[in-house]
Amino acid sequence: MVEVFRMLADATRVQVLWSLTDHEMSVNELAEHVGKPAPSVSQHLAKLRMARLVRTRREGTTIFYSLENDHVRQLVIDAVFNAEHAGPGVPGHHRGDGGLKAVAEPSPPTRQRTSSR
Repeated sequence: MVEVFRMLADATRVQVLWSLTDHEMSVNELAEHVGKPAPSVSQHLAKLRMARLVRTRREGTTIFYSLENDHVRQLVIDAVFNAEHAGPGVPGHHRGDGGLKAVAEPSPPTRQRTSSR
C-alpha cells in the first residue's frame, strides 16, 4: 500500500494518472499531454505498471495505457481533489473547472523580482 502513495508523490506520475482518468493513451500522447519527453514518461509508466496502477493494451506496434481499474481512477480523482483543498481559494472542482490545473497543466516558470538600490 505504501508503494501506491509513493507513486502519487511524483508530480509527473500524478499528471500521467490524471490524464488517464477519462481514456487510454499511448506514450507519445501522454508525453505531449504532460509536456515531458517520451522516454521519461515511459519510465514513469513502467513504475506505475509495476505498482499495478496502470495496464497496457497493444494495437499493432502501439501500446496504450489505461488505469488498472475503477478503484485507481477514484483514488487519483480523490487525491487531486484533496490536493486542491490544500491551496488558497475555492478548489477548481467546486468551481466546475474539472480538475487540478496545477496537475493537468505545467505551471509557467516564475520570475524573481530583483530589488534596485
